[in-house]
Amino acid sequence: MSVYLQDLGRGILKENPVFRLLLGMCPVLGVTGFAMNGLGMGVAATMVLICSNVVVSAFRNVIPKTIRIPIYIVIIASFVTLVDMLLAAFQPDLHDQLGIFVPLIVVNCMILGRAEAFAGKKPISRSLVDGVGVGIGFTLALVLLASFREILGHGTLFDINITGAAFDPMGVMALPPGAFLALGILLYLVNLAFRRLGIE
Repeated sequence: MSVYLQDLGRGILKENPVFRLLLGMCPVLGVTGFAMNGLGMGVAATMVLICSNVVVSAFRNVIPKTIRIPIYIVIIASFVTLVDMLLAAFQPDLHDQLGIFVPLIVVNCMILGRAEAFAGKKPISRSLVDGVGVGIGFTLALVLLASFREILGHGTLFDINITGAAFDPMGVMALPPGAFLALGILLYLVNLAFRRLGIE
């Protein structure tokens, strides 16, 4: 059981794709203007990650080594297409907000990296847990960054006004440059906290 807890915790903390490895920066910077967008993108990427990890792990012994990367991409693209269609059908407003960043999950190096580094070498159960852990870590990072930007840039959180009428929003935090500023601040704070907690 301990190995599964390690696999789960690794993706959330020690190898967090955003705050520790700086992977998948395109959606991290592109969709985090609002917390709901961050949550939606995180859940979508997590579903693709879990499903692709399981399939890659299940066929790891029959996928030829020489063409494994193209096969991984086809597997990932299949699940991205499914998630994109589900979002369009059941969450059309969120689908419109996320736009091109949903199809771009196909080339998210976080997902391809887990397929190559973990799922292609480990059994299905561990690959499933790894996908859950990395997905949770990615989603938490997106929601944290998006919440930070939404509060400072709009005075709201999940579209609920939490700062009152007296608050003067910092317009730059709602714009693309605000994503870089917010990410830099949070990277510093999160890694400072990790060092204080002894997480290397």
